[in-house]
Amino acid sequence: MRDRLRIGFIGAGKVGFSLGKFFSEGGLNVSGYFSRNPASAREAADFTGSQAFETLADVAKACDAIIITVPDGAIANVYQQLRAHDLTGKQICHCSGSLNAEEVFCDLDAQGATGYSLHPLFPVSSKTETYKELAHAYFCIEGSPEHLDEWKSRIEGLGPKVQLISSTAKKRYHAACCISSNLVCALVNQSIQMLCSCGFNKDDALMAIAPLMRANVEHIIEAGPRDALTGPVERNDVSTVQAHLTCIDDPLERNLYSLASLELVKLAQERHPEADFAQLTQIISSNQG
Repeated sequence: MRDRLRIGFIGAGKVGFSLGKFFSEGGLNVSGYFSRNPASAREAADFTGSQAFETLADVAKACDAIIITVPDGAIANVYQQLRAHDLTGKQICHCSGSLNAEEVFCDLDAQGATGYSLHPLFPVSSKTETYKELAHAYFCIEGSPEHLDEWKSRIEGLGPKVQLISSTAKKRYHAACCISSNLVCALVNQSIQMLCSCGFNKDDALMAIAPLMRANVEHIIEAGPRDALTGPVERNDVSTVQAHLTCIDDPLERNLYSLASLELVKLAQERHPEADFAQLTQIISSNQG
């Protein structure tokens, strides 16, 4: 049975396109789109079999839930404009990973509305293709107690797993996501730079470490980081780690190596509780910047 909640989108970029198509394909009731660029709204409406709204007032009147899919820095401003219209009983949502609902949707109680953040843990890279993969993503939701479980059930009904978190945990949650995605780029970049200093060019360096990275990620996903760990820290190989630290001249690069290695020591100690990692820990700590 088709979900009766009428869902409208403000913003017709990659996230708006992807969620709208994902929702409509899954049987949710996508009413349509409003965008500052009317052509974008029409394109999104055509893509999802919905309508293009001409004004914010039209969205507020036609929809029970309004999902704001604009860049993070513009969400609060869009909401301020939306507040000029009757929001009684409306569910106002955004899709930011770092912002909670309360900090951008001020005065919701006075408006007679409720607010939520619905964040897919997935790189939305294409307006027209990403929706096909969202069923395998995790979604993280927080916001007003009313309807929170309904949103969880609604999205789980489309395939994804859903985690509810508190509003106060949203920043830490987003930092965790960045560590596992964005910060990996920093480690890979440092590896490439070091290989280039050994005679590789950038393309060959990336090609050389690609099989290593793919295999490692697959093992981490399959077994978890502790049991996937290999290398000198896992072996408690003090001399090799010391040699690494000695050859890394740049203080920032050495500090990055040291901090990451100290985290690996924790995993290695869990895996080998009988081993003494005190000397290794001391050597790594003494090389922090």
